[in-house]
Amino acid sequence: MPTPFAPSADDVTQATATLAQVQNYLHTNPSVADVLPLLAELFDEDTGVPILLGDILRNAARLIAQEAKAESGETHLIVAGLREAAQDATDWHVLHWDVQRLNAHAGESAGPSAS
Repeated sequence: MPTPFAPSADDVTQATATLAQVQNYLHTNPSVADVLPLLAELFDEDTGVPILLGDILRNAARLIAQEAKAESGETHLIVAGLREAAQDATDWHVLHWDVQRLNAHAGESAGPSAS
């Protein structure tokens, strides 16, 4: 398996800027129909933000724990905090079910038009 490339700080900045763009868009009060496709991608059960953020935090904790020369109380607290945050973030993956229910509800609300 090839080694993945190391993203740059600019790559991460671009990703967070995209999330900020979504945030700003939501402040404009778009229709739910316009927002649902964005939410579906953001909360995808396999590749959504909660899963990715949880994995990032978990891996950061692992790397810090591995490279710590001498496990200090401070390092232990940081690693524990990252692991706890990873679990919290990953728990948000259940939001993908809410998005699916919203999609179903929106489809029912649209229903066949009475003509």
